[in-house]
Amino acid sequence: MSTRAQVRFATREEGVSFSEHPKIIHAQFYVHHDGYPEGLGVEIAESLTKYQKIMHWEIEELFARHGDLEYIYYVWQHPMKTTWISIFEEKYNEDLTKSDKCIFVGEPSNLIEKYKLNTNANG
Repeated sequence: MSTRAQVRFATREEGVSFSEHPKIIHAQFYVHHDGYPEGLGVEIAESLTKYQKIMHWEIEELFARHGDLEYIYYVWQHPMKTTWISIFEEKYNEDLTKSDKCIFVGEPSNLIEKYKLNTNANG
């Protein structure tokens, strides 16, 4: 089963919380699989900190919405300020209503620290 996600880009603005969906985004990409924080989240953070390329992104219209997303990422940028990332987890409740919860807010290095899988000799 695929873990679908959208990555959206927003401008850091005074008074706009990183733990809420922004009203204005500037671009968004759809990712059909591996959208979980340990996969896509780490790829985004490493792209921002280590300049690594990210594969398999599809550029979308700004107002495209998918009913099967599991995660939405926001990359918050502004000239002369550090970049931050927010991750929202999309879930269906028992009554089949959809809800989301902000599960991460921080700089790319914090995301790598929290979600990158430990692949050393000890596991």
